[in-house]
Formats: sequence, C-alpha cells, structure tokens
Amino acid sequence: MFAQIYSLQTIEEALACIEAGADRIGVLTEEPGGAYPCGVTTEYAKKMFEAIGDKAVKILISVKETEDAILEETAYLKPDVLHLCAEYRGNAAFKKKLNERVPGVLLMEAIGVQDESAIQDAIDRSSYADILILDSVSKTVPGIGAAGETHDWSIDRRIKESVTVPVVLAGGLGPENVLQAIEAVHPDGVDSLTRTSIKENGILVRKDIEKVRQFC
Repeated sequence: MFAQIYSLQTIEEALACIEAGADRIGVLTEEPGGAYPCGVTTEYAKKMFEAIGDKAVKILISVKETEDAILEETAYLKPDVLHLCAEYRGNAAFKKKLNERVPGVLLMEAIGVQDESAIQDAIDRSSYADILILDSVSKTVPGIGAAGETHDWSIDRRIKESVTVPVVLAGGLGPENVLQAIEAVHPDGVDSLTRTSIKENGILVRKDIEKVRQFC
C-alpha cells in the first residue's frame, strides 16, 4: 500500500514529505489567485518534478478545462501519473491520445463519492483509467477533492470489490483516521491533503511534515 500526499507547493516541502515516508507526490498547476488550493505555476511544477526525480511517483493534478490543454501540459511536465479531477472527464479516446502523446503516463480518474451512483461511475471509468481515486466533493472548491471531509467508506469498499484497477482512498484522511479507513476499504493507496496541511486564515499554506510522517 502506498501513501500519496497532495498538494505540494515548494521543492523543499516535496522532498521533506518524501523523507517523511510519502510514496507519491501530487502537484496542482494553476496560476496565482486561482480557485484551487495549493496551486503552483506549470514552470515551477517542472522544477519540482525535476528535483523529485525517481525519489517518488510524480502526480500532475490537472484542472485544465480542455483536452488539448491537458495533453500539452502533461507532455511538458512528463509526470508518472495524470490526475483528472476538475471539469474535464476522460474517456477511452482521451486515454489513447495520452498514451500516444506521453507514453508511460498513467491516467487516474477522480470519483466523487456522494451516494451509491458513484459505484457505477467507478465501474464505467475503470474501463479506460489506470487508477481510480475515491474522494469527497467540496462545497467550496470546484471539481472533486480538497473537501477535508470523509464520506461513506462502505461505498468505497463496494467500488474496490467491483473494479480491477488500483483504488486510492481520499477525502478527509489524516493520522487520526487513516488506519480505520484502510481497515474499512482495503484500498491500494491512501491520500491526504487537508489533514496533513497547515491553514492560515482558512487557506492551506504549507504541509505539516510531522503529520505527514505520522500519516505515512
């Protein structure tokens, strides 16, 4: 089982999280002042991925809105995993283009778990996605994730039992509840953003490295 830590904003922070035990590092690209927490510019993300090298699996959290923009950014950054979690939803045709444009990059699709309809959504997306991430839906942040809240893990367990691709459990996970979540779902990996971060004035400003260490 792997530990996935989102969203890193500096090279130093990313390397500290890897030292603390993170197997996978997620970086969200967005211009300053955007709607998503913890975004960095594409140019800085490139430097972060170069610094990480093969020390951890590098994940691009893409919130671009068009297929061309997502593919262009992925080709430039060359992550190990492309995570789609915003308005653009992947499909088999997109996966084919991704494989042609950036060979070797895995596609991770986000499933917003709000009710049992998430089960069929996960089954459908597992037909082309390499990985699924099961996450909560925020009332304030667009897309799927960054909610800082848990959801119904029994639905996640049913998803895990219904698909053949790896499943990552996310949504309000931290050192205090990750073991309980693992026991309930038996995922392939666990993810943390909000509960391993430090907030100032309601904004996620940096990672709490000690909490990352405890989580991992």
